[in-house]
Amino acid sequence: MALKLKHKTLSGALITEIRQAILSGKYAGGTQLRQDALAETYGVSRIPVREVLFQLEAEGLVKILPQKGAIVSELSRAEIDDVFDLRIMLEPRLLLASAPALNEKDLAELDEHQANYVKAIASGERDDYGRLNADLHMAMYHRADMPRSQQIVASLLQTSDRYTRLQLSNEAAMEKAMFEHAELIGLIRAHRFEKAGELLATHIGSVREDLIKVVEGRG
Repeated sequence: MALKLKHKTLSGALITEIRQAILSGKYAGGTQLRQDALAETYGVSRIPVREVLFQLEAEGLVKILPQKGAIVSELSRAEIDDVFDLRIMLEPRLLLASAPALNEKDLAELDEHQANYVKAIASGERDDYGRLNADLHMAMYHRADMPRSQQIVASLLQTSDRYTRLQLSNEAAMEKAMFEHAELIGLIRAHRFEKAGELLATHIGSVREDLIKVVEGRG
C-alpha cells in the first residue's frame, strides 16, 4: 500500500491509515507497531512512520515504551473513567454556551448529522460511528466562544472512537444513542437548554456505563 504523496500530505495520509487500523481493531490493544514493518506495509520510509507514532502517542492510541517501541494502547477502565469524566465536565458547559446562539441553519445541520448517524448505524458502517458521533456533538457546541474547551473535547471524542464502536456493538445501545441524540436536538429546538445540558451529562454517563460492562466483560 504505497502512499506516494508529498511529505506533509504523506504524513497526513499515513496517520489516517494507521489510526483507522487501530480504531477498527486491525491493530488490537497490546500489538507492537514496528517501524520497519509499518514502513514496508505502507511503502514509505521510517521517518514519517516515526512522526506518526509520536502523534498517535499524543492522541493516546499508542504508548512508546523503552526497549519495546510503540505498543497499541489497551482499552481500560482507567482510561474510560478519565475520558468520560472530562467529557461530562466540559460538554454540558459547551452546550449551554452554544445552544442559545444556534440559528436555523445550525439546527438544520444538526438534523443532517443525526440523519447521517442513523443511516450509518442502520447500514452497519462501524468505521464511521465514532466520526459521525463526534461530528454531531461538535455541531452542538460550535457557537460557544470557548476554543480551548472545544479543542479538548474534540480530542476526547477522537480518543472515544474505539469505545464508541464497542458501545454501539449491540442493538439496544444503538437504539438508545439514536433516541437520546434526537431528544437532545428536540430540547435545543424548544430552547430547553438546561434540560438539554442535564440530558447530555446523563447520555455521556450512560455510554460510560455501557462501555465498562463491555470492557470488563471481555476481561
